[in-house]
Amino acid sequence: MPDLPRKKVGLISCSGEELPEGTVTRRAVREVLETLRPDDTVTLCLPLFLAGGEGERAFARHYPTISVDGCDKRCAALATEKYSAKPAVSIVVTGIAEGCGCGKIGTARRLNAEGLRLAGEVAGKIVEETDRLLKKKPKNAVRKTDRERP
Repeated sequence: MPDLPRKKVGLISCSGEELPEGTVTRRAVREVLETLRPDDTVTLCLPLFLAGGEGERAFARHYPTISVDGCDKRCAALATEKYSAKPAVSIVVTGIAEGCGCGKIGTARRLNAEGLRLAGEVAGKIVEETDRLLKKKPKNAVRKTDRERP
């Protein structure tokens, strides 16, 4: 039987260097890539993607991709859709920030404690969606049979 490449999820984060939410996207994606799901994810470089990087674009055409944008402009999601395919999942940091009640998150150069917490929330959402796309059970999932036992 041939050795087929393992299915992975591509992560493409916004490059919003001027906004703290852009810093949150990059920090969250790095956490997932390096710590939380290193065997299940790869990064796609948005600037290379926009400049015509065929490897980046081909990956997004053939594998599920999660775009992680800092704001409602959704540059990463729109670029992915324009040059490859619609992302399987589109995450917008400002929406998650509203949902978790984050206040001021710091600056584009330095996130404060709320910014770091928000990055953790975004990383958690990326992991949740990665597991769903790869049809993996979350590592902390409780099986139904475990709940039913006395």
